[in-house]
Amino acid sequence: NRQTRSTVPAMAQALRSSTASDAGPARLVECVPNFSEGRRREVVDALVKVVASTPGALFLDRHMDADHNRCVLTFVGEPTPVAEAAFRLVACASELIDLNQHQGEHPRMGAADVVPLVPLAGVTLEDCAEMARHLGQRVGDELGIPVFLYEAAASLPERARLADVRRGGFEGLRERMGSDKAWHPDFGPTRIHPSAGATALGARPLLVAFNVDLDTSDVRVARAVAKAVRERDGGLKGVRALGFAIDSGKRAQVSMNLVDVEAAPIPLVLGRVREEAARHSTRVLGCEIVGLVPEAALRDATGRTAEIEGVRPDQVLEHRLSQALALPSSEQLG
Repeated sequence: NRQTRSTVPAMAQALRSSTASDAGPARLVECVPNFSEGRRREVVDALVKVVASTPGALFLDRHMDADHNRCVLTFVGEPTPVAEAAFRLVACASELIDLNQHQGEHPRMGAADVVPLVPLAGVTLEDCAEMARHLGQRVGDELGIPVFLYEAAASLPERARLADVRRGGFEGLRERMGSDKAWHPDFGPTRIHPSAGATALGARPLLVAFNVDLDTSDVRVARAVAKAVRERDGGLKGVRALGFAIDSGKRAQVSMNLVDVEAAPIPLVLGRVREEAARHSTRVLGCEIVGLVPEAALRDATGRTAEIEGVRPDQVLEHRLSQALALPSSEQLG
């Protein structure tokens, strides 16, 4: 993977330059768990405190979205504390989030919906896949929550893509697990947890979650733009995209995951979205990054770092890591 080869060494170099030691952190894993709660701040605060209270886990960022009813946390650390914080987060989410009461635009199947592990420095994708397997067994055995392994940790080819595992959401998976043995989880009970659903655990390279709002309320336009830009329908390499209605149906949004930011960095993707939106007689209103973004994802065709409206400097992963590593742990919640 080109992104793994080029971005991660650059990340490691940035980390080395931000610490007193020339060696820098020996092994660094990023975890970016997604939870099915984006409206109750007290729940998100409780999840953040779980990370902050886990020795060795370094909290970097939170993102809440009320329309999607979803939040995303970002934290890093050595493999052992990252795995411990991830386990505690799944346990906390299962206590505080009931999917029977959850409504939102984003597909979901679990309270702790998806927990990806990302190699940053000194670890490989397979190391993170092995972490996911150990963590999945613990979640299944100790919390009684079904776990499906995905991406680099997937046990079956048909489960590698998160969208395939999560198709039909909590309700659809509840039906499949109850009637189809092919949908037994990798770990945990063979029936879905009644309120916490199931969790997808996996290992993947760096990914950018990028949303673009359109100046239209017609969700069909957003879906058409998403289809035009995503890789599986002939669009840009490494782009996965869906169209949603947000703001109580007043606006439409193209929500994307960019999984190869060298092939399709944000300036290129945004340009293509603008072109497709114009074909449907609308325009881009604004955009946002969900969580943090590696600096490589912001480079334009000339190799320069582009300024993207809606993307703040403190959302650049390398910068946030450097700042967080320089802060005492008591100041890391920000």
